[in-house]
Amino acid sequence: MKFKKRYILIFILLSILIYYSIEIIYARSHTIDTANKYLSNIKITKQELTKRQLEIFLKIQDPNFYNHRGVDFKTPGSGWTTITQSLAKKFYFKNFKQGLPKIKQTLCARFALDPLVSKDNQITLFINMMYFGNKQYGIVDSSEYYFSEKVWDLNDDEFISLIACLISPVTLNIKDNPEGNLERVNRIKKMLSGEYKPKGLLDITYDKGP
Repeated sequence: MKFKKRYILIFILLSILIYYSIEIIYARSHTIDTANKYLSNIKITKQELTKRQLEIFLKIQDPNFYNHRGVDFKTPGSGWTTITQSLAKKFYFKNFKQGLPKIKQTLCARFALDPLVSKDNQITLFINMMYFGNKQYGIVDSSEYYFSEKVWDLNDDEFISLIACLISPVTLNIKDNPEGNLERVNRIKKMLSGEYKPKGLLDITYDKGP
C-alpha cells in the first residue's frame, strides 16, 4: 500500500513537472515576437526617463531588478511581483487571476521572459503597458492625463505620485483619491530618503512601524 501511494505521488509530481515544462517551452517560443510587437507601439523608452526618475521608479517598483533573474523573494520592499512578473501577466495570460496561475507567472518570468528580453526593454515595456487608473495605460498618457505635462517635465513629487498609483490604480490614483495617493507619496519619500527602511519582502506600503 505504501509503494502504491509512493508511485501515485511520483506520478503526480512528474505530471506537474511535465505540465509546467511544456508551459515554459511554449512561452519561450513566442516571447521574442510578443516583446517585439509591444515594443513597436511604445511611446517612451527607458532611456527617456531622467536618471532621477529611473532611480525612483526602481526603488519603489523593483529595488533589486538589475540583479535578479525575473523573480525576487529576498529584497525587502520588493513584494511578490517583480517588473518581470508583471510583464509575464501581459505576455502569457488573457485574464490573470491570483492563485495557481502565480506558479506559471513566476516560472515563465524566470525561465522565458527574463532570459529572452533585456532588462532595459523590460523597463520600457513596463512603463508603456502598466495601468495607472481612469483608463490610462502607460506613463506617457497618464502623465498628460493627471498633470497635463510630459513625463520628463514632472517634478519628483509628481513622478512619485504616478508610480504610487501602480500598487492600486483604481483606489490610489491621483484624481479619485488624492488624499490616499498623497499619503503613499509621503511614505515613499521617507523610504527614498532612507528615513524608513522596508521591514521585509512584503512591506511595500512602508507602514510597518519604526
